[in-house]
Amino acid sequence: MLLFLLLLLLKSLIPVLSYNEPLHQGEFHNGSIISHRATNLTGRALVDYVNRKQSLWKAEYISHSSSFLKKRLMDTKYFDDTRTEKIKSRRNLDVELPERFDAREKWPECPSISYIRDQSGCGSCWAVSSAGVMSDRACIQSNGTVKEHLSDTDILACCGESCGKGCLGGVMDKAFEYAMTSGVCTGGRYREQSCKPYAFYPCGQHQNQPFYGDCPDEEEGPFPTPKCRARCRLRYPRSYEEDKVFAESYYSLENDEKEIMYEIMTNGPVATTFMVYEDFEFYKTGVYEHTSGWLVGLHAVRVIGWGVEGETPYWLIANTWNTDWGENGYFRFLRGKDHCKIEGRMKAVMMKV
Repeated sequence: MLLFLLLLLLKSLIPVLSYNEPLHQGEFHNGSIISHRATNLTGRALVDYVNRKQSLWKAEYISHSSSFLKKRLMDTKYFDDTRTEKIKSRRNLDVELPERFDAREKWPECPSISYIRDQSGCGSCWAVSSAGVMSDRACIQSNGTVKEHLSDTDILACCGESCGKGCLGGVMDKAFEYAMTSGVCTGGRYREQSCKPYAFYPCGQHQNQPFYGDCPDEEEGPFPTPKCRARCRLRYPRSYEEDKVFAESYYSLENDEKEIMYEIMTNGPVATTFMVYEDFEFYKTGVYEHTSGWLVGLHAVRVIGWGVEGETPYWLIANTWNTDWGENGYFRFLRGKDHCKIEGRMKAVMMKV
């Protein structure tokens, strides 16, 4: 009996973390309670909390989204490897920057800028986003002459261990170095009419997409990294070597909002990586700011512009999860605060054209 009473007393002293229990108004202003309880929320309870807690962005619950996300993110260990010493700095930059900018509008002759790729069930965002940025820059630097979508699969399969672990993650610096020394052939989405289209069909949440298929089982992890083949697909009119486009140089940008904006406005989209938390998987629309959930991995994306929503500045970003995710494949992300470390890892590349 004494033991029973003791257990009841202990239970009354320890807060019970019910994921579905609504937070009271007073708790919203108590940071310690919010962080302690909300960080442990998952699924629909996490979505409900995010939508009640703030109004910058909207979350939407999708079943199996955690499995979808897990196969598409890199291990955070690749974050430590993404800082190059080649830093381009424009200190005391004295230039007037517009309130909003969209690279799709400045360079409409470059279709790659508005081209949303699909990395499928593979943690290849590092290869997909680096190929996307190189495609954008090649078109911009050539005044619209080079319009090809460069091959993420060529980078993913042929860069080798110097780039990382393929579908388990990699380093964009090394992808740019590979493009400098070996070049990258043409690619694009699955079954595109190019030298090396993407190796994997769309899977996960895209059942209305052409060539849709099942993702790998959750316990199996991501798709295996494709093998490197130094040739184009059958009946492609050019040889693998003839098809390649080369990078000339690459560099990191200072962790400075204005410098990043000037680089995008002057030379085109840039690539970056950021820390991903559980709430990001449920992003639907608005300006994302991490609200709740645990750190789950690292993601690489293309930054194509910026703007302001109300009084909130944001980056305009092209994701690699197909067009039916987020805002037609794009998302907006809090700008100027190095939120989730996004501004400290901005990369740019210049192409040989």
